[in-house]
Amino acid sequence: MERLQKVIANSGYTSRRKAEDLITQGKVSVNGEIITELGAKVNRRDIIIVDGVAIDSVEKVYYVLYKPEGYVSTTDDEKGRRTVMDLVPSDKRVYPVGRLDYDTSGVLLLSNDGDFTNLMISPSHHVEKEYHVKMKGYLRKEESALLCKGIKIDNYVTKKAYIRNVVYNKANETSTATIVISEGKYHQVRKMFEAVNHPVLKLKRVRFGCVTLDKMKIGECRLLKPHELKQLKIMAE
Repeated sequence: MERLQKVIANSGYTSRRKAEDLITQGKVSVNGEIITELGAKVNRRDIIIVDGVAIDSVEKVYYVLYKPEGYVSTTDDEKGRRTVMDLVPSDKRVYPVGRLDYDTSGVLLLSNDGDFTNLMISPSHHVEKEYHVKMKGYLRKEESALLCKGIKIDNYVTKKAYIRNVVYNKANETSTATIVISEGKYHQVRKMFEAVNHPVLKLKRVRFGCVTLDKMKIGECRLLKPHELKQLKIMAE
């Protein structure tokens, strides 16, 4: 059982706040009964009609965006900054599957399928995310080993990671590397490298599960291919 407004928002029909407004305005019915109380709960068998539209009839869509730096991964921004929604050519309400930082570029999934989103970002599932990182200083083998084993940041210890392709640039005393993680906590990759005294200068997510930036241009958005969607769901099982 879940709150009615959450189910409506997860369907992709509208935001949770707007769903609450529609409920209090008497525009939502469950199994033929008008619901105006925000505390109402429903299950998957219930028939939910929102302003004359059955929410199960909302077509589910799935996008991958090559997110540029300088965009926030939200549907709107109170500071007036550009959002990733400016780059998605959709007549349906979609929202980011997880987030990429304002200064981070790369693979970002978007969808109006709440179940899919929860599957991709749930801590109980472990879909790999791969990043290219440029950092200050020279990343040593013992530091890589610490990061791969798991390192304490904030109030938790990160799960096992993989680091490869470490390259030193002696001209400006920086390193580049590839890291693969199976989590997605707030600023996780940046905090991991800061924990070993290598602040991140540039960060790019090049893979989310089986989805890559192959043949995509920065700022470009495309629909996920059926085999990609299927493989992502398999990876999250």
